[in-house]
Amino acid sequence: CCHEFLFQLQTDRKRVFVSFHRCSSKKAKAAALSLLPILTWLPSYPVKQYLLSDVVSGLSTGVVQLPQGTFAVISLMIGGVVVREAPDSMFYVLPANGTNMSAVLDVEARDARRVQVAVVLTTLVGIIQIVFGLLRFGFVAIYLTEPLVRGFTTAAAFHVVISQLKYLLGVETQRFSGPLSAVYSVKAVLSKITTTNVTTLLLGLSCLVFLYVIKHLNERYKKKLPIPIPGEIIVVIVSTGVSYGLSLSDDYSVAIVGKIPTGLLPPAAPLFSLLPSLVTDSFAVAIVGFSMGISLAKIFALKHGYSVDGNQELIALGLCNFISSFFQTFAITCSMSRSLVQESTGGKTQIAGLLASLMVLLVVVAIGFVFQPLPQTALAAIIMVNLLGMFKQFRDIPSLWRTSKIELAIWLVAYVASLLLGLDYGLLVAISFAILTVIYRTQSPKSSILGHVSSTGLYYDVDDYEEAAEYEGIKVFHSNSSIYFANSDLYVNTLKEKTGVNPVHIQAVRKAQKKLKEKTNSNHSSPLKVCAKVSQPFSSSLPGCLLSVNTAGYVDCKYTV
Repeated sequence: CCHEFLFQLQTDRKRVFVSFHRCSSKKAKAAALSLLPILTWLPSYPVKQYLLSDVVSGLSTGVVQLPQGTFAVISLMIGGVVVREAPDSMFYVLPANGTNMSAVLDVEARDARRVQVAVVLTTLVGIIQIVFGLLRFGFVAIYLTEPLVRGFTTAAAFHVVISQLKYLLGVETQRFSGPLSAVYSVKAVLSKITTTNVTTLLLGLSCLVFLYVIKHLNERYKKKLPIPIPGEIIVVIVSTGVSYGLSLSDDYSVAIVGKIPTGLLPPAAPLFSLLPSLVTDSFAVAIVGFSMGISLAKIFALKHGYSVDGNQELIALGLCNFISSFFQTFAITCSMSRSLVQESTGGKTQIAGLLASLMVLLVVVAIGFVFQPLPQTALAAIIMVNLLGMFKQFRDIPSLWRTSKIELAIWLVAYVASLLLGLDYGLLVAISFAILTVIYRTQSPKSSILGHVSSTGLYYDVDDYEEAAEYEGIKVFHSNSSIYFANSDLYVNTLKEKTGVNPVHIQAVRKAQKKLKEKTNSNHSSPLKVCAKVSQPFSSSLPGCLLSVNTAGYVDCKYTV
C-alpha cells in the first residue's frame, strides 16, 4: 500500500508539472488581455485621429453628469429602498429645551442613515454582479434579443424624458416608483401645469431648439466637420452665464444646480448589519443595472460594428460598485442620456469616459462653485434632445410587421411592460415572453416542400417560387427547427400533410405485398391484386409491385412474377 501511495503521489506531481508547463506565457497574456481589454487597444490608440473628439465628448458628458444621478430608474429603485429602511418616523426627536413642544425631524441623522443604507446596498450589488460574472451568468444576454432590447430601451427613454418634464417646466412634483410610475408622474406634472415657471420654460425651449439645430448640422455635415459642434458645452456655458448675470434663481425662481459638495470622503467600511434586509432589493438592482448596461452596449455595438462580452460587463460593474462603496458612493449602471451624449458628441473610445470622470472629479474637488448657477432646465433640454435617437426605434414596428410578427410581439411586449410596470418588472415580463416565443417557434416550425431551381444548386419552397420544381418521385421536406419531444407529433403530421404519403398505409401495402409473395410461391400462373387506401392519389413503384390509383382513391398493387 505504501509503494502504491508513493507511485500515485509521483504521478500526481508529474501531472501538476505538465499542467503548469502547458500554462505558457501566451496563455497568461491572453487571460490578462481578456480581463483587462484596455491593454489591447490603449497601446495602439490613434492620438491624431481620436483624441480631439474624445476630449470634446468627455467634457460634454462630464458637464451633463454633474448635477444628477447615473440613471433615473436605478435612482428611484434605490430611493425607495432607503426611504423604506430609514423613514422619517424613525427620526422625530423631542427638543432638548422643553417637553411641551412637538417632536422635530432630525434631518441630519435621517440623511446619514439613508446614506448608510445606500452604501450597503451598493456593496451587495457589486458582490452579486462579480459572482454572476465569475459564474458566466452573462449568457442571459442571449435572451436579450434585438427586438427586446430596442423595445426595452425605448421605454427606458420614455421614463427618462418623463423624469425631466418637471425640470423643463419648472414645477415641483412627487417622485414615484414601481408599476404605473410613469403614468403617475405624467399625471402629477399635468396637475401642476398651471404653476409652470414661464422663464424656466422659455429658457428650456430655447436650449431644445438650439441643440436640435446643432444635432441636425452635425449629422448633415458629418464628413466636412473635423469634430462635431459641441452644442452641449455651448448650452452649459451660455445658460450658466445668463443665469448668473440675470440672477434667474433669485429674481425669477428658476431652479439651478445649486451648491455642489466639494472634497472626497475618507474610505469607511459599510454597515454590514443592514445586509439581511437588502438582499432581495440588491438582486433587483444588480439585474436591472446589468440589463440596462448590456442593452445599450448591444445597441452601440450593432451600430458601430463590435461585440460585447456580458460576463466582462458584469465583472466591470461589480468591481466598480464594490470598491467604490467603501468611499460612500451610489450604485452605478449605464446612463442612457449620458451615453447618448458621449456618442453624439463624437466620443470614440473609453478615453472620453475617462475624461468625463476626471471632469466630475475636478468639479467635486476644486471648481464646483462655477456650475452652481447652471439651470436645471438646460440640463433637461440636453438630455431630451440626446434621447431623440432612441425614439427613432419606433420605425422598427412597420419593418417587423412585414418580416416577423413574433419579433414584433416581443418588441411591443418589452416596450409596454417596461413602460407601465417599470424597468425591473417589465424586463422580467419581456424575457419570459421571449422564452415563450422560443418554445412556440420550436413547437410550430415553418416547413415546406423544396424544389430545385434549374441550372443552379438552389432549392426553394415550391409554394413561394415558381421557378422551383420537384423531382419526379422525390419529396424534399424542409423544417426550420430541430426535432424534440414537444414538436415530434406535429413534425410527423406536417410531414404526412406536405408529402401526401402516410407511412401507415405504405406499410399496409408492403405487408400485403409480403403476403402476396408467400401465396404466389405456390401458384405462379396468375397475378394477384390487393388494394390499400392512401391519403392522396399518387403513382409510384415498389420492388416487384406496380402501384397505381383507381377512381376510388385506392392503390392497386399488381404483383407480377
